[in-house]
Amino acid sequence: MKLLITGGAGFIGSALIRLIIAEGRHQVLNLDKLTYAGNLDNLASVESAPHYSFTRTDICDRAAVQQQIDQFQPDAIMHLAAESHVDRSIDGPGDFIQTNIVGTYTLLECAREYVASGKAPAGFRFHHISTDEVYGTLGADGLFTETSPYQPNSPYSASKAGSDHLVRAWHETFGLPTLVSNCSNNYGPCQFPEKLIPLMIGNALAGKPLPIYGNGQQVRDWLYVDDHARALLEIVTRGEVGETYNIGGHNEKANLEVVHSLCQLLEELRPQKPAGVAHYRDLITHVTDRPGHDLRYAIDASYIQQQLGWTPAETFDSGLRKTLEWYLDNPTWCDRIHNGSYQGTRLGLSNDPREGTE
Repeated sequence: MKLLITGGAGFIGSALIRLIIAEGRHQVLNLDKLTYAGNLDNLASVESAPHYSFTRTDICDRAAVQQQIDQFQPDAIMHLAAESHVDRSIDGPGDFIQTNIVGTYTLLECAREYVASGKAPAGFRFHHISTDEVYGTLGADGLFTETSPYQPNSPYSASKAGSDHLVRAWHETFGLPTLVSNCSNNYGPCQFPEKLIPLMIGNALAGKPLPIYGNGQQVRDWLYVDDHARALLEIVTRGEVGETYNIGGHNEKANLEVVHSLCQLLEELRPQKPAGVAHYRDLITHVTDRPGHDLRYAIDASYIQQQLGWTPAETFDSGLRKTLEWYLDNPTWCDRIHNGSYQGTRLGLSNDPREGTE
């Protein structure tokens, strides 16, 4: 298949592209605007691969997107490009509305024109990748299913909920062959250091405080990014048009528990600590909780298992170890994030990592 992937220089998108190119069965065109979270370093291992190409394109630029679609003539569009950090959405929701809602609308219209023109191959599909945060928050019990009502509580999750609804509407009204997937919290290599796990790794190695929102009892279902990438490939190649698939890691953990596990693993893998640090856990610092912080997310991933045979390969322990080992083995990648050189002055962008937990 020829797969046009938006946001492929980001955390999840780059994992997906690395998997596709490693398997060698599909051709990829990566469209990415290269905002602060887009990092071509994530794709260094595949940038010279014959079945991979990249173009710096804003998904809100309809003419540019349409041109790329018409030239590449994809069998499927996998739409991952999004603003995704809750803290940033609180500080500046406008970017989230523009990218997540207007950008998705633009892509849907381009895909609709592609199909209407007769250029799209038989079996063309539009796969929209979303989040479990659109469902809001759970109490102590229960799981999100594909039919859970939408109750977003942050500008980020509201913008993703809006994009999900647009995709459904374009399928129901215009007959666009769409698929939607909603995933739980991802973690793994190449994750931007504003997110909980890479933030804690970087701070711990530098002897800085490990900031935990509130009491740290917010529960998330943790999904290793390579497992997510495998699920996305199954959905885009074998999923049923018009369906939604929830993707979860079967790993419910409170934020504080995640940080304690990480500190314990650091004691094993990096016993030589920064000056003045006796134990990594001593760096844990509780800070004021953020507004609208959801208490618990948890995914029922039984439908994708029944329909497509997908299950996560990693436990939280195995995935966390792989993640920490990657960050310890790739200090240059981390340094280039923190000093901004991963973007380069030619992009005219700034690096502004925030302290946050998700």
